[in-house]
Amino acid sequence: MGAPSDAELLAAHRAGDQHAFGTLVARYRSKLWGIALRTLRHPEDAADVVQEALVAAYRRADTYRGEASVRTWLHRILINACIDRIRKQRRQGTVSLTDVEPRERRPDVAMDVVTRLSVVEALAELPADQRVAVVLVDVQGWPVDEVAEVLEIPVGTVKSRCARGRVRLGLLLGHLREEEG
Repeated sequence: MGAPSDAELLAAHRAGDQHAFGTLVARYRSKLWGIALRTLRHPEDAADVVQEALVAAYRRADTYRGEASVRTWLHRILINACIDRIRKQRRQGTVSLTDVEPRERRPDVAMDVVTRLSVVEALAELPADQRVAVVLVDVQGWPVDEVAEVLEIPVGTVKSRCARGRVRLGLLLGHLREEEG
């Protein structure tokens, strides 16, 4: 007998199994963390949002209707939590301490680190809907149809958000091409 499926674990959790949800979380924690970190840019925010999303999933397990996979359901809860955090930060005008620290602490910092920081900063400039689409499709490598399912939007909308996000990233990161040439 193999490992229980995600749906079986969620059903067991709903039936009162105290370990089932923990097993489900163990399967997806690192993926959820990666999505949150790339979307929000800051480890503290990512950790908070992953925790908020998992608590929400734990409490709302009875709302899972089985129309999508459990994985998709969990990702959707996480994406919503990320978007809520981004909106809240914009309303409050919060700035993380990592935003005000110098980009380079030592002169020997590798150029790829500077490039990565530039990309992360450019991603942060995108509107939340474009950032989520670009992170899921281009950074995480998800198929467009899966992203559409998770975000509950048409495939064409995912494609257009990615296209607009890529154009904006190209403008924001144009200086990297100039430095190479």
